[in-house]
Amino acid sequence: MDKLEKYQKVVESVLSEYAAIPYAYGEIERRTLFNREKNTYLLFVVGWDNSERVHGINIHVDIIGGKIWIQRDGTEDGIATDLAAAGVPKSDIVLAWHEPELRKYTEYAVA
Repeated sequence: MDKLEKYQKVVESVLSEYAAIPYAYGEIERRTLFNREKNTYLLFVVGWDNSERVHGINIHVDIIGGKIWIQRDGTEDGIATDLAAAGVPKSDIVLAWHEPELRKYTEYAVA
């Protein structure tokens, strides 16, 4: 299995685990959207909390240039931790929401 295929499977597995966690309130469900052709992966929520509509992206990950770019992370502990625990080296994980010049101060990849 090549690196791209491995990272696709890891990202899909981690996002699927998050999607399986039920909401404790409202009629809200977590859903995943995987586009292997574009290497874009989303975890989003959709539903109702009483009379309020709930819809938004919790996690957005892209695989670019052999690295996993976390574009958005709305989790408590951070998906980067889960990816590293699944065997992805921190040098292949980019915290894309940080400004490029600030990334060098994290333990993850700059780009």
